[in-house]
Amino acid sequence: MDDQAILKAADLLWRTRLAGHRLDALPEECRPQSLEEGYKIQNVMTARAGKAVVGWKVAATTEAGRRRMGISEPLAGRLFDGFILADGARLDAGPMSMRVVEPEFAFRLAQDLPSRTAPFGMEAVMAAVADLHLAIEIPDARIERFADVGAPSTVADDAFAGWVILGPKIAEWRGLDLTSRPARVIRNGMIAGEGRGGDALGDPRQALLWLANDRAARENGLKAGDIVITGTRLAPVEIRPGDRVTIEFPDLGELGAAFD
Repeated sequence: MDDQAILKAADLLWRTRLAGHRLDALPEECRPQSLEEGYKIQNVMTARAGKAVVGWKVAATTEAGRRRMGISEPLAGRLFDGFILADGARLDAGPMSMRVVEPEFAFRLAQDLPSRTAPFGMEAVMAAVADLHLAIEIPDARIERFADVGAPSTVADDAFAGWVILGPKIAEWRGLDLTSRPARVIRNGMIAGEGRGGDALGDPRQALLWLANDRAARENGLKAGDIVITGTRLAPVEIRPGDRVTIEFPDLGELGAAFD
């Protein structure tokens, strides 16, 4: 792809996102054919968005999801200022195309994890973390048939980043076994899904480690203050207008959202 095609795709995706509209697909002349082209589009979209990047998401953290996309690694997307909301937030589900919620762990960094040639180890990455939060991701796509577009267009569309509900900090989290921690989604008073922390790359810490090394190799690394959501802990739970959702993390806490 040349610079003009990358710019066209980036502008189209960002305008579509702000308008709450959907594309059938990116036009063929500006449709990425590789992850590298997808990330170039995402980078240009970020530069033109006029909103600060406040964190990252790690997508495709399950083996089944990666196999379906034909990729061997997760995908990264940016979280923008204004799209991270507080516990109990209300959102309009009407314009959403994906209409799902995903319980996740979110790390907040205290230190930069900058660009470098040698990969980070787990100890260095975890030493850079300030806090661990409970979170809900509400992903969304700007492409109508999002399940069929493939990894390059998924990356270009910011790895389907949408909104994040950031919940309470978890006390004394460093000593917890996050892989076995359960989570359940309560939708309108009924259990709608259950899972555990290990469903995200085996351990949410591994998702953060992957992102730190991916961003260090591709971009300028991660920054102090960044919030990183680490992948869903169960199959995404569908929501509709009028739904009320609570995510329970037994012994850790809960958070919720409402949809109009």
